[in-house]
Amino acid sequence: MPKVVDPEARRREVAEAVFRVVRRHGLDQASLRNVAAEAGLAIGSVRHYFADHDELLRFALEELTDRLERRVLAHVARARSATTRDERVRAVEDLLGELLPLDPDRRDESEIWLAFTTAARTRSTLRPAARRLHEGMRVLVGKVLAESGVPDAGVETERLTSLLDGLAVNGVLHPDLTTPDVMRAVLRRHLASLVDG
Repeated sequence: MPKVVDPEARRREVAEAVFRVVRRHGLDQASLRNVAAEAGLAIGSVRHYFADHDELLRFALEELTDRLERRVLAHVARARSATTRDERVRAVEDLLGELLPLDPDRRDESEIWLAFTTAARTRSTLRPAARRLHEGMRVLVGKVLAESGVPDAGVETERLTSLLDGLAVNGVLHPDLTTPDVMRAVLRRHLASLVDG
């Protein structure tokens, strides 16, 4: 009897192979052939699940975005139910920390995010998914700040998202200088300045 394969599970497995190739060799090396080899599949099997290379890369970026959203949403209830200022700041810090390379898994994701975001500048097929990730982060930060009663939330949203972007980029490019402790301290100081006004 032939093996039954869950198409969505297989597509996610192939996306994971894309991530591994991108981390080790860069996005330019994430060809159908290289990704198929990484996934332990024939190239025809990958083509069965993805019409072309562009669809494969778009799906991988959307999978990365979905993964980040799921993790961040797990922190939202905790932030909303915080009863003290310190609890709220800590919950928001943990929530926003999901977007930073604070441990090996998040570092991997940050490296992949940076590769895809940079590529989206010249690859029009990646732009919609990259924009969704970009806008999703801004909406999240805006809601967090609005719920915290931060004045001028529009400008503060841009300031905080720029800070998060900068920390993530520096954490990927200069991990010896922008360590997880440094990133946490900068984020904590910035959040405290917003709450203390």
